Amino acid sequence: MRVFLTGSTGFIGSKIVPELITNGHQVLGLTRSDAGATRLAAMGAETHRGDIEDLESLRSGAAACDGVIHTAFDHNFENFIENCQKDRRAIEALGSALAGSDRPLVITSATAMGTAKPGEPATEDFFNPDSPNPRVASELAGRALSERGVNVSVLRLSQIHDRRKQGLVTDVIELARKKGVSAYVSDGANAWSAAHLSDTARLFRLALERREAGARYHATAEAAIPFREIAEAIGATLGVPVQSIPADAAAEHFGWLAAFASKDMSAFSTRTQVRLDWHPRGAGLLTDIRNLEHVG
Repeated sequence: MRVFLTGSTGFIGSKIVPELITNGHQVLGLTRSDAGATRLAAMGAETHRGDIEDLESLRSGAAACDGVIHTAFDHNFENFIENCQKDRRAIEALGSALAGSDRPLVITSATAMGTAKPGEPATEDFFNPDSPNPRVASELAGRALSERGVNVSVLRLSQIHDRRKQGLVTDVIELARKKGVSAYVSDGANAWSAAHLSDTARLFRLALERREAGARYHATAEAAIPFREIAEAIGATLGVPVQSIPADAAAEHFGWLAAFASKDMSAFSTRTQVRLDWHPRGAGLLTDIRNLEHVG
């Protein structure tokens, strides 16, 4: 299969490229820079110039391929609402190029979209279209395409990690480095889910190959890691004290991260593992935190 991949030089996308090629696929990677084109060529992929705001580049890239994996996302969380709308427009553009065919489109979302009640682990088969979380825009765009007959599936991300980067945990680590203390909110019992980067790349490939319209999958290897344990691992790695922060002081300490630091983001992936025969085998989140590259 010739696959159009957005985010092809990003943290996840650059791992998906060799995963696809090793398993017999060809990759057309979206990039806006010469450096990105050089990286793609070194990995054995073709280059398609454009970006997620250039909707025509998205449509033409998708039209030239047998399937699409969309991982590109603007991760500036200070503009989170607008960035989610930007993702919605990108998904609509990609899907419009696939309309009238059964070519698969795998889009990316977050496991938070599978949470039925606060504090309960997210599940693959739940989706609340009225969720106040701005990320709902991505899945609503996918659902609208599905209603038009486009073969769309959704891959929801937990904290995706290796020893270089760990999703939102990377920002928590940088905050602890800056403030000289690794903090958690109240008792830190709220849990986050996680999956290793290599397992996640494999899951994207499996989802694409499955071609199951309307399916939702969770990139979750560890369902519920208490945030206190994450803070403790960060403290041990950086050599800084670990401290509980009262809930009413969380915003002052964590800034924009406060919306996540006290939130339960646990998730199950039981159905994903069964449907795709996906069995995570990468290192755990706490292990990767303890073995961070470039600690100093």
